[in-house]
Amino acid sequence: MDTRDLLADSFERIDQLVRQIADGLGSEELNHRPGGTGNPIGWLLWHLTRVQDDHVAALAGTAQRWPTWQRRFGLPYDESTVGYGHTSAEVDSVQVAEPDLLVGYHTEVHQATLDYLKRADAGELDRIVDRRWDPPVSAGVRLVSIQGDCLQHLGQAAYVRGLLGR
Repeated sequence: MDTRDLLADSFERIDQLVRQIADGLGSEELNHRPGGTGNPIGWLLWHLTRVQDDHVAALAGTAQRWPTWQRRFGLPYDESTVGYGHTSAEVDSVQVAEPDLLVGYHTEVHQATLDYLKRADAGELDRIVDRRWDPPVSAGVRLVSIQGDCLQHLGQAAYVRGLLGR
């Protein structure tokens, strides 16, 4: 199996999980904070998609999809916000009215990811993209890191959905 095909398959699984977790949920369920302070499903799906959008766009040298979706979400943040380090009040401000909003945004980010992977040959995957780490981070390692982050947040969202009895 080609490395690009393997990466694409993994991102396809992430896309499927986003859809499965969001399916059939209403606003109350999307925004429910377990224990009053836990991260809600809506925030978790928004955050993992923002991180994927931000990181893949940086790798690909393309524009993020978020600026066109930010108005639809109605969030008060600047375009660079991905949710990392959000305070509890900031998590509360991410109110998602319907799952289609999250799925629509994720669909565009997912397609941008697949478009990038189509042209990410071995040289691109070996390209160093971050020298602040030892060893420096390559594009391929960054993609695996994005996948790991997405899967962690999808696991959290699935857990919250289970708590809701859905």
